[in-house]
Amino acid sequence: MPKRPAAPRYNRIAFVASSVTEAQEARRHLVRRYGEARPETADVIVALGGDGLMLSTLQRFMNSGKPIYGMHRGTVGFLMNEYSEEKLRERLAAAHVTVIHPLLMQARDAAGRAHRHHAINEVSLFRQSYQAARLRVLVDGKERLPQLVADGILLATPAGSTAYNLSVQGPIIPIDAKLLALTPISPFRPRRWRGALLPDRARVTVDVLEPEKRPVAAVADHNEVRSVHSVDIGMDHSVAMNMLFDPGHSLDERILSEQFGH
Repeated sequence: MPKRPAAPRYNRIAFVASSVTEAQEARRHLVRRYGEARPETADVIVALGGDGLMLSTLQRFMNSGKPIYGMHRGTVGFLMNEYSEEKLRERLAAAHVTVIHPLLMQARDAAGRAHRHHAINEVSLFRQSYQAARLRVLVDGKERLPQLVADGILLATPAGSTAYNLSVQGPIIPIDAKLLALTPISPFRPRRWRGALLPDRARVTVDVLEPEKRPVAAVADHNEVRSVHSVDIGMDHSVAMNMLFDPGHSLDERILSEQFGH
């Protein structure tokens, strides 16, 4: 019989933590117990905090190839495992890998400057003033909505589909589905349009109509570009990030549970 592949060995651990007291205390306890490696020489990154800390850690180590294992020491912990100081190396060795790809936002502002930012969860466009935004939406170069009047629009990854996308009534996407969610934010016209599911190879272009009168900001997770004129968004398949989850608590299981209200 063929041998099962050996479990990965995560001997050198780098710890990163949010600034909250709970996360910093957890980091001190874990470093004292397991030692600490520099991120560039570590086998794995352990992130201590909430989902905000996990997103910033994924952004920071996006191109490092390092697997990232989160433990919940923050507010929202959808992307995190339960916290425990016990048997950390054994938990890391038994963890399941979820591979995710980020979105790449390429935006052009009113001054003609180009901006590039990656997003783990979603890219959103929001109105900057009291007036609703007027947006034109193209998918793979084909006009799909000549005019959307709304507070904005977002494109979410499967990993981000349970975040802001869900709050604006967007669909939950299984983590292994090769789909993206294009979801309007408080649409006024067309009133009945509730969004679309797109293949994850699709490229979405949003042109801002009347950008001087109705300015719009574009946000890739936490990176904001003000007064954009056009935004191009697509999944960057050249970047792959490995997230580690305890057995029975994988990201795909959590996303499935969300669909049943758990």
